Amino acid sequence: MVKPLPEVLDFMQVLWRLVHGLEQVSKRMAATTGITGPQRLVLRMVGLYPGISASRLAMLLHVHPSTVTGVLRRLEAQGLLTREAHAEDRRRAVLTLSAQGRRANRIRLGTAEAGVADALQLLSTRDRICTQHALATIADRVEARGRLSRVLSAARRSVHPE
Repeated sequence: MVKPLPEVLDFMQVLWRLVHGLEQVSKRMAATTGITGPQRLVLRMVGLYPGISASRLAMLLHVHPSTVTGVLRRLEAQGLLTREAHAEDRRRAVLTLSAQGRRANRIRLGTAEAGVADALQLLSTRDRICTQHALATIADRVEARGRLSRVLSAARRSVHPE
């Protein structure tokens, strides 16, 4: 008989399954459309917020600005996105979709977004709200633990330099 998992590991198993599923869909998307899941998310955000800055985009996506920079470079190289100087502040760049990017942004079939949308349709409003709240709480705690771990590692290195 298999011993049941502790609650936290049972829950994490579902999270890992979700992460793995998103990675697999992203690979299929890259093979079929030339755009990965993260690239598509950036296209969707820029499509929803034309003229958004890279730093604002990073904040919306909850990622480090350097992560967004790499994705933006690839999308620019593919001709899907344009980066232009802000009209009032030439030091700032704003992002917009090219015509090709707008076409790519309309693709829905076979995307992770389509799978999530299908799943959300199966849930009640209450379940969607509770799930989003639970996942946001978990993400906040995981991120906080990551920050704490970096601080502790830096403190250890300063006390015991190699």
